[in-house]
Amino acid sequence: MDSVRSAKAPLPVKIIVAGGFGVGKTTTVGSISEIVPLTTEAEMTSAAIGIDEPGQASTKSTTTVAMDFGCVTIDDSLKLYLFGTPGQDRFGFMWDDLVRGALGALVVVDSSRLDDCYPAVDYFEQAGLPFVVAVNTFNGQLAHSLDEVRWALAVNDQVPVVAFDARVRTSVRDAMLVVLERALQRAMVTGAH
Repeated sequence: MDSVRSAKAPLPVKIIVAGGFGVGKTTTVGSISEIVPLTTEAEMTSAAIGIDEPGQASTKSTTTVAMDFGCVTIDDSLKLYLFGTPGQDRFGFMWDDLVRGALGALVVVDSSRLDDCYPAVDYFEQAGLPFVVAVNTFNGQLAHSLDEVRWALAVNDQVPVVAFDARVRTSVRDAMLVVLERALQRAMVTGAH
């Protein structure tokens, strides 16, 4: 009984999963969440034609209109709460509320549509929130190398740029661990000043 009382609950850590429309944010959260993720998916309508373009090969028929939520326990001491942002600019007003209290962010990128991730990269740079650029390997391929992605996004060398597959739990886990490492590095630098 004493060991039950002395056991501490895991530290809750809020991580944001952001990026452009149709890059794999909902898939990322769903792949790793240990609970059935809460999603706010709505059917895309004809009003979105010409506005929401998920790419030529996409069969996407829904879109996140508020957020995605999932969680994953890293170990006895750490539990991640994942909040996926909507990808369209018209839902950008929600980002400030979603990001409040976050320790870091995973910016999901489709390397064939780099323009779609600029707003997320800019947002986290301006907010000063540690982030990792995670290039989703659609069909196991990248349209550009990671070095080319880094150059195109003009992110500094301290921002990790990694490849991952949003459909594969272990791949998402590895990307999330990079976010945690980046957040820890930032906390150590900030704490030292």
